Amino acid sequence: MRVGSIFLAAGLMLGSTACMGPEPQYRTDATVKDIMDSIVDPNADYLWDAVSTDSTLKGIVEKAPKTDEDWKEVRRHAVSLMEAMNMLQIPGRPVAKPGEKAADPRVEEPPEVIKTMIDSDRRTWAANANGLYDATALILKAVDAKNVDGILDAGDRIDKACETCHLKYWYPKQTQLLEDLKRGGSERKAP
Repeated sequence: MRVGSIFLAAGLMLGSTACMGPEPQYRTDATVKDIMDSIVDPNADYLWDAVSTDSTLKGIVEKAPKTDEDWKEVRRHAVSLMEAMNMLQIPGRPVAKPGEKAADPRVEEPPEVIKTMIDSDRRTWAANANGLYDATALILKAVDAKNVDGILDAGDRIDKACETCHLKYWYPKQTQLLEDLKRGGSERKAP
């Protein structure tokens, strides 16, 4: 009886393992820069522009979602932005194509430095990505409630999440400059 139970248990374990299939194989040919340029930036811009107030010569022009299709379109962009945060967290993703340089090396870190910072502290990288995910989830909540003010508030949180990550990885030299300015800027030397 015991031997039969052992064989049954072993068979169940093997069967359940076989049903799970192979581990997922993520393909990371698109770089962090590609995802930022193609998914993050356009979707964040759309969300920031979804609600606005402009003063023109003809008066105040207010923009906000009005129709069901307008609300649906805001939702599409929010979901795209949220899912981009998951894509950025896949290990092994290059920051930029080989040989690609920072747009302005005086301000931005080179891609290889950014990659080293990300790889040396994946937890902080994930926390930053999840911060933007959570801020964008607030837009989904606002969309579901058709709450224009909620979109504005969440837009500010998206901006803060973006800047927090950029100051950490893309232009950390500006973080030091901001800290110096908060302390009164006395560390800066005159030319």
